Amino acid sequence: MATRRVSGARVAASSTWVDPDGVRRPAGDVHAWLPGTNQTVCGLPLARADLARFPHVEWSDADPATGAHADAVAHVCHRCAAGTGARRDERPWRRVDPRP
Repeated sequence: MATRRVSGARVAASSTWVDPDGVRRPAGDVHAWLPGTNQTVCGLPLARADLARFPHVEWSDADPATGAHADAVAHVCHRCAAGTGARRDERPWRRVDPRP
């Protein structure tokens, strides 16, 4: 089975907070969500998991390392991160001593 990487993902989160400008932001556990679907990239149904949608926040901005909209993010779903193309490390894999 071939897998495909997801692009254009937005954020679905378990809770919300409002920044000083009055804009609703994600908090708690965050998942990648594709607009137009009723589930996250990892397959979690939005309604049953009681996740709020954030169509104005891109998935890349929900990473606590970026600090953009992730002030109150407690946990990033690793399966969603893998589905959107995140890597475990920054260095790509490379063969050092190829066989003849």
